[in-house]
Amino acid sequence: MQLIITDSWLAKSRAIRVTSTQLSMLCILGFFLVALAAYGGYQIYSHAQKTENWVKALAIMPSESFSETQKKDEFIRNNLDVLARQLGEIQVKVTELESLGERISGLAGVAPMTSAGHPGAGGVLLSDRPVRLEEIQTLLKNLDQFTSDKTKFLTLIESKLLEKKLQGLMIPTQFPLSNGDLGSKFGRRIDPFTGKWSFHSGMDFKADTGTPILAAAGGVVVIKAAQPEYGNVVEIDHGNGLVTRYAHASKILVKRGDLIKRGQAVALVGTSGRSTGPHLHFEVLVNNVAQDPQKFIETSQKYARLRPKVNESLLKK
Repeated sequence: MQLIITDSWLAKSRAIRVTSTQLSMLCILGFFLVALAAYGGYQIYSHAQKTENWVKALAIMPSESFSETQKKDEFIRNNLDVLARQLGEIQVKVTELESLGERISGLAGVAPMTSAGHPGAGGVLLSDRPVRLEEIQTLLKNLDQFTSDKTKFLTLIESKLLEKKLQGLMIPTQFPLSNGDLGSKFGRRIDPFTGKWSFHSGMDFKADTGTPILAAAGGVVVIKAAQPEYGNVVEIDHGNGLVTRYAHASKILVKRGDLIKRGQAVALVGTSGRSTGPHLHFEVLVNNVAQDPQKFIETSQKYARLRPKVNESLLKK
């Protein structure tokens, strides 16, 4: 291909020969330059738009950020106030629990836990001012310490009450017969064999032969024997020097060393030993000194009116 270039000033013409390959390269180069110019223009325009948007964003950002922070602060403050009120209600219940604990401690014979014994139950006093998180944390710490101390204190009371209950079960207040009438009382009486005044160391209850004899309290069998005076006799040790004796039985249902429960049948009424007829001779001894059984029985019942039923599950054959 041949190109002719004409210069109007010099009135000359110049011919340039261009091959097809060279023409193709020139077209490609021209296209590339046009594309490069277009891309550069687009980048300049895009950068300008972004800059304008950032300027607008920066202009409104401070107000939006401040508003969000204010909302978060208000939300936290409201929640702290609600939490403080709830803790205040819990605190009232804790105070009631403390009063109950003091009343129960009196029954258990335990000195009440005073404010000197625990960190106290003081808490947040709600007022017009906002409640601080530190105040809530302090109250929670105090309540946690208080409940921990109270749990230990109530555990102590529980053990003392259990001890008292066990001690009560070991005191011979159970009527020793399911059915029987009072014969001779404790103290001076006319001896049925000699007709002379003598000291009667227990209480006699008239009953039919074979009537179950009930343990007046829980304890351990320490004597099971046949003696000339008492006949077939059982003695139960209740601890602290307290022993009960059941004499003139026709049959003994327990053996030495047995652990006995209150109301358990330990023997059957008879007339063995020094006896004029079927009856139970019942004694209470404290440190081997005979005591009036009526004083023990009357602490919980009137022996002349109460007739407890036999615990059949405890009756040994």
